[in-house]
Amino acid sequence: MPAKVVRLLLSCVILGMGVAMLLIAALGSDGYSTMINGLSIALGAEFFVVNFVVGVLLVAMAWARGLTPGLGTIVQPLVVGFVVSGLLDAFTQPADLWARAGLMLLSFPVLAVGVAGYLASGTGAGPTEAAALAFDPPVPFKWSYSVVQGGGAIIGWFCGAAIGPGTALVIFLLGPCVDLLSARFAVFRIEKIDAE
Repeated sequence: MPAKVVRLLLSCVILGMGVAMLLIAALGSDGYSTMINGLSIALGAEFFVVNFVVGVLLVAMAWARGLTPGLGTIVQPLVVGFVVSGLLDAFTQPADLWARAGLMLLSFPVLAVGVAGYLASGTGAGPTEAAALAFDPPVPFKWSYSVVQGGGAIIGWFCGAAIGPGTALVIFLLGPCVDLLSARFAVFRIEKIDAE
């Protein structure tokens, strides 16, 4: 269990870094973060507070569909939220478009490793992944994840958050990339998610 907790924490820090990189690049973030960012703008609340509240609602929905929460369910939104808030306070958006595009592209593998890594810890799913896994089956994770990310992007956009090429990249490619990492590498193999 200690090894799983270390993997969970490390992966959540990596995931938070990827989310922050997308937000700092300002070329569109992942759909879930777009929703959280938009709601935090609209409500005038801290990112990590909104992240926690929305996370609880999504986890409750997944639990109602039979996906039992675990330690990762609690740790993921808290660690990711604090990492994102800290990095957004510490760094500003690059002035050059090429630097922003490079940051966006670099964030994608960071996000994929973060998501696949924490899910592979087998300690429970955080909000976005729980919402996607709750519908797998019948909809495979790689596609249900795209639906969750796309829905989040739409909500966030209506609340004032920016969308862009980064958003589309995450919506259409992140779920399949996480699925590929899980299938190809044992360290990223997603186990049955339950509370331990």
